[in-house]
Amino acid sequence: MESSILESIGVEIIGVMSPVSICMLLVVLIVYSLSPSNPIAAAAAPPIRTAANLVYLENPSDSTAQKLEGSLLNALVFVILVAVVTFLLVLLYYYNCTNFLKNYMRFSTFFVLGAMGGSIFLSIIQQFSLPIDSITCSLILFNFTVGGVLSVFSEGIPIFMRQGYMVGLGIIVAAWFTKLPEWTTWTLLVALAVYDLVAVLAPGGPLKILVELAQSRDEDLPALVYEARPVVSQSVSRRGRSLDLLVGGVSDSGSLEMQTVSSNNMDRIVSGNQGSPEYRTVEGRNSENLEGLQNRDETERSTLVGLFQERPSSSSSEYSTVVGHRDSEITMDEERSPLVASLRNERDQTRENSLESSLITSKGIKLGLGDFVFYSVLVGRAAMYDLMTVYACYLAIISGLGCTLILLSVCRRALPALPISIALGVIFYFLTRLLMEPYIVGTATNLVMF
Repeated sequence: MESSILESIGVEIIGVMSPVSICMLLVVLIVYSLSPSNPIAAAAAPPIRTAANLVYLENPSDSTAQKLEGSLLNALVFVILVAVVTFLLVLLYYYNCTNFLKNYMRFSTFFVLGAMGGSIFLSIIQQFSLPIDSITCSLILFNFTVGGVLSVFSEGIPIFMRQGYMVGLGIIVAAWFTKLPEWTTWTLLVALAVYDLVAVLAPGGPLKILVELAQSRDEDLPALVYEARPVVSQSVSRRGRSLDLLVGGVSDSGSLEMQTVSSNNMDRIVSGNQGSPEYRTVEGRNSENLEGLQNRDETERSTLVGLFQERPSSSSSEYSTVVGHRDSEITMDEERSPLVASLRNERDQTRENSLESSLITSKGIKLGLGDFVFYSVLVGRAAMYDLMTVYACYLAIISGLGCTLILLSVCRRALPALPISIALGVIFYFLTRLLMEPYIVGTATNLVMF
């Protein structure tokens, strides 16, 4: 009975959901730690001008219509900027400007860890009054930044360090996005989910073109992508298949039997059959070595089986199986040798399954850094209201991510990770804030439910 797709992909699902959960948890903690205790002072703080609110700066005194209109304009401008940058990235990758892209990503990582991460680090030091001098703080920040760039882009780095810094990048960027005004944040999340859906699935979408280019060149995506596990080389699987051995023997009924066994189990088989004169083994590393056995002299140890190959039969167009001996040759048509034919079919099927498995293993599951960021932005925005909305949004995002990964295992193609999770997260946030939270608070204050 074949194993389910969900069983084979379960480890990868856990490997993706765990860092996403850690990222969201740490963003919630940062938001709670750095948020001012006085909500009036927080509302009076001047908004920060960023690429996400170039058109409209939200003020608490503005009307609902003004906030909605301004937030929609901000989201539209931000999505256009993202689309232009993505098309520019595709154009540079199409013309093989990979060195420029790698250096640009290194600079971006250095800036995020050093400047944005350093700002959050200084805010935490001021918030908790940590006793640390400027020299020590600078050394810690410099080592953290340089170590992050090397861990993300250098070879030979342990996979857990690369994964840890990728999660750290997502936490830093998400913590900065939570400083956006409320209306702009929600419209921006919805707009980016729609853009992600179009860019990945629509014909001519920038992300779809980028993925197809990377697959055609057999290269990694020129982007910051979280890998759920290290990539396994396909050549390792092929080398393992080339060390199989061909075992021949005579059964109790006097018929010739042949089968292929792994080289790892060969020593055990040989040691168990050394005392029996009925069995001998011959090594068959690959088809070329099997054909080369014809030219070996008679001093080699092969008393039973000397050759196993396929050649056209003289009487028909069917192939026949030839088993060589020192002094004679035994020829068996495939119609009269179902055992050998079934063994050959079984080996071919096993080789195909092994190759397909190695291809799936080499791909693994990858999640873009933007998915980490905007999942955490949604939960961080929910944390500014109530913990009940945080729980609801977290469960909705994880459920949406699980549905996306299940679809990924079925479709076997690149899928956008934002639409389902963001849609469920936004719906659960407003349902919890507008319906569930008033109901729970009302029943609790009236001693109906404790």
